[in-house]
Amino acid sequence: MQIDAERFSWFQVPEEIKELLILAAEHWENTSESEKYMHQALAKTGDNLEVFVAAYRYFYYKYNYKMALQTAVKVIDKIKEYEKLPDDWQELQSILIKRKEDEQIRLYLNAYAASGLVLAKLGELEKAKEISAKVKSIDDKNDFGAGILLDILTRPPEEEEE
Repeated sequence: MQIDAERFSWFQVPEEIKELLILAAEHWENTSESEKYMHQALAKTGDNLEVFVAAYRYFYYKYNYKMALQTAVKVIDKIKEYEKLPDDWQELQSILIKRKEDEQIRLYLNAYAASGLVLAKLGELEKAKEISAKVKSIDDKNDFGAGILLDILTRPPEEEEE
């Protein structure tokens, strides 16, 4: 099979990894085969955020929520390291509010909101609510979807009609 990696020339990863990601996509219907390629790409990537984002999406849409969560957390951790973000939420929140339009911070917030969504899928509802509330406190435009998730998670159960 000839892989046309030039189709993804904008995707800034080494050609070998790009080819593995393309193979994962081309073998989508065969989960074990496509997952093998995705794991190979992750093993070779080092700390490339674009590969982690691709892997998150892949695992999320393959319903492999544990791997989706792991890759979302890798994105969060890498950006936290690159940007030297603090652990303390009060400090972090003010930085995120000031810089929420910066590309790296937007990716951080997207990954953090995504981790909340995946935690909800995994049944970790309290952690999902906590993350969603934190992202919502920064996201006045609901760009990251955390407000919607928080509304769903905190909505009172509807009464059954008789």
